Amino acid sequence: MSKAYPSNLTRVQYEFLSDMIPQPKPGGRKREVDMWEVLNAIFYVLLEGVRWRSLPGDFPPWQTVYTYFRNWRKDGTWLHIHDSLRQWTRIEIERHASPSEAIIDSQSVKSAAMVSQQVGFDAGKQIKGRKRFMTVDTLGLVLRVLVSAASVPERSGGKQVLKRVKQMGDKVSRLTTIWTDGGFDGPAFMMWVMDFCRWIVQVVLRPEQTKGFVLLKKRWVVERTFGWLMGCRRLVRDYELLPETSETFIYLAMIRIMVRRLA
Repeated sequence: MSKAYPSNLTRVQYEFLSDMIPQPKPGGRKREVDMWEVLNAIFYVLLEGVRWRSLPGDFPPWQTVYTYFRNWRKDGTWLHIHDSLRQWTRIEIERHASPSEAIIDSQSVKSAAMVSQQVGFDAGKQIKGRKRFMTVDTLGLVLRVLVSAASVPERSGGKQVLKRVKQMGDKVSRLTTIWTDGGFDGPAFMMWVMDFCRWIVQVVLRPEQTKGFVLLKKRWVVERTFGWLMGCRRLVRDYELLPETSETFIYLAMIRIMVRRLA
């Protein structure tokens, strides 16, 4: 057993996840590693922002931990766990499993020096790196996320992430309204959402001649979710070679938040 790191799951929290962990493949070698320890190691990387090779020695070997992380990213295990926990979290507070409204926004973050794939420059925010397009429900729980180069325009990235939301099928069967900021405003984008997704776009603009912080209707929810992500050092900057890995770490951050609430 490893030390009691702050990022570790409690035994009760692990029980929420254990039934969704894939079983070993039949005919293969018996699984010897403790999956509780594997999950704790993955969350340690997420929270503390260390390299895989820098995992403390009381965790399983970093090669084993990374292999589970990578395989479950490729076969959709992390996404399945995330979606299940989101539905349980909504039901726990007596909300319908499928949201009726969603909020979309983007966040530009700097990329690490060794990252070269899909990196661009956001002229509006003067940031070289990547952009996270995120859709959340009215509770701030993530529906789908898209990580792209920071140079991708708002409306273009918005279409891509909303396509992913649309592909969720029955999980968003009640969704009717998408709340956005001025960056996604425009008749072409609104018509595309109505024609392709059958949803209505509501734009919330900042009041004119206002200074400082202003609490904007609906939009503050997604901003709070971005704040939750900044509590994970691995997400403060984009260190991942593949955008898909960045997306997985965002889902992992939400998994940790939701499993702590449910437990």
